[in-house]
Amino acid sequence: MKQLDEIRALMAQKGVNALIVPSVDPHGSEYVAEHWRERAFISAFTGSAGTAVITMDGGCVWTDSRYFLQAGEQLKTSGLMLQKDGEMGTPTIAEWLVKTFKKGDKGAINPEMMDINSFRAMEAELEEAGISFYTDFDFIDAVWKNRPAIPGSKTILLDERYSGESTDHKISRIREAMQKAKVNTLLLTDLGDVAWLYNMRGADIAYNPEIIAMAIVTTDDATLFTWQEKVTDEMRQYLGKAGVGIKDYYETYNVLKSLTKDNVIAIDPAKCNYALYKAIPEGVKTVEMGSPVFAIKCIKNEKELEGTFISMHRDGVALTRLFMWLEKEMEQNHTLTEISVSDKLRDLRREQGALDESFGTIAGYGPHGAIVHYEADEESNATLKPESFLLLDSGGQYMGEENGKPFAGTTDITRTVALGTPTEQMKVDYTLVLKGHLALGHQLFPYGTRGAQLDALARQFLWNYEMHYGHGTGHGVGHFLNCHEGPQSIRLNEVPAILQPGMIVSNEPGIYRAGVHGVRIENLVTVAEYENNVNEFAHFLHFRTLTLFPYDKQSIYVEMLTPDELAQINSYHTYVFRELSPLLNQEETEWLRNKCSKL
Repeated sequence: MKQLDEIRALMAQKGVNALIVPSVDPHGSEYVAEHWRERAFISAFTGSAGTAVITMDGGCVWTDSRYFLQAGEQLKTSGLMLQKDGEMGTPTIAEWLVKTFKKGDKGAINPEMMDINSFRAMEAELEEAGISFYTDFDFIDAVWKNRPAIPGSKTILLDERYSGESTDHKISRIREAMQKAKVNTLLLTDLGDVAWLYNMRGADIAYNPEIIAMAIVTTDDATLFTWQEKVTDEMRQYLGKAGVGIKDYYETYNVLKSLTKDNVIAIDPAKCNYALYKAIPEGVKTVEMGSPVFAIKCIKNEKELEGTFISMHRDGVALTRLFMWLEKEMEQNHTLTEISVSDKLRDLRREQGALDESFGTIAGYGPHGAIVHYEADEESNATLKPESFLLLDSGGQYMGEENGKPFAGTTDITRTVALGTPTEQMKVDYTLVLKGHLALGHQLFPYGTRGAQLDALARQFLWNYEMHYGHGTGHGVGHFLNCHEGPQSIRLNEVPAILQPGMIVSNEPGIYRAGVHGVRIENLVTVAEYENNVNEFAHFLHFRTLTLFPYDKQSIYVEMLTPDELAQINSYHTYVFRELSPLLNQEETEWLRNKCSKL
């Protein structure tokens, strides 16, 4: 590959022995715009996750199990070796570098592409082995001649009619948090944090309605850093009224360099890239802390919850039409594939007002359903048959008006359905997952509870059958923003964030039989006050379900259910039918009535 030859020539000029090229952008985004897909450019491996290490005579690419086959094929043209991340015996990047190079050698990375915590950890491990870290030259940019442009989407104003809170009020809340932390300057680099604070959305990132931007808030002023041509007149006027100035994106570095000893700046070392940190002059006090925006935006206000609930109705209509269509096509023996189902669902969501998907749809038939983060491509695209499960994990980004009422929201739902008559094993697996899903969704818990304290509720039935799943049970969800949002989560490992009223989180246990099938059932829920919630013992909360679509009744092993579980399913189905049926035509209503009838 020509670009590898050019990179190695530059490495020789700079005395660099190894160049590390991650799969991120300067904001640590989950999805990366084409402009920053540096690892794909340099290695020919196009999967979404992975890190390349280029050496003078070879190198490696680390990626996870989703991409082992793809990476193995694509890397043949580059001469780079695949490192199967997560498998026993696979070294970490730092371990491999320490083993491969000797004292006095030099590794390099673009410091924009690594957060402070990760940079420090790798630097410490390399320095202990006598290997230095070089950060003063952008090797990729120097050789990427036809590099895609910076994303050019325009800003979208999501004012308080949608967001429920004005930007100037949000800034005042952030300043209160800054005062408590004894800082007078705050750097925000997470795209979701910037979008939320300034009531600004866009389309720079796939699936996440964000603009490439940064922000600095002080006790006296607030600034948005982005490209001037991206800011619409409406957005500019709105921010001006809130006292927010607008500067060019790369001016962030100059503003940081101009800080004086009077500044006490807060940065989030898990989100801020190392290049920005390097720009802060010595002598300026830095306080490393979690972003106060991160902690505030996860608690949704009434307008955000209302918009999400309206979006759930739109989503339920789209899914009703999708599964009706699917059943008819299967009955007529028409050829359907994982991709054709995904495409159809995307179109149906758009008819309901979705501007985009909230992540790449996971449509896994049979064995593909056992691959947790599977996404079909032209090579893997399976034909659906009436023989196994279809696992469909999908979501939408909605924004619009309903009966003159502005709304916006993010959805995420997983349903697993048997395309033919389910086997005994299929029904057992499905029902065990459903029992855990119900147990978590109906649990009361006292204020102060963390997700890790509830996670086993969803796993208990699977554990009793000596089964387990490796992913978390629940992740936070944004408001017309990132589908994966923290700090709240429900997972085995400890996360200090407590579950608070207004948080939205997923409830999605699963089971995955490699080479056979997968089952996952997911609803989004919001943490809410429980009726008569305060007594002599505690202040109690519960989960209120937002998602509106029935479970797959034919896959339920009714004999495995308790009377309470049976009542919970029937109650949920009654609720789904009541909410969705007014939005459907007669044929759709009858179809849904059947799916929601009592077990």
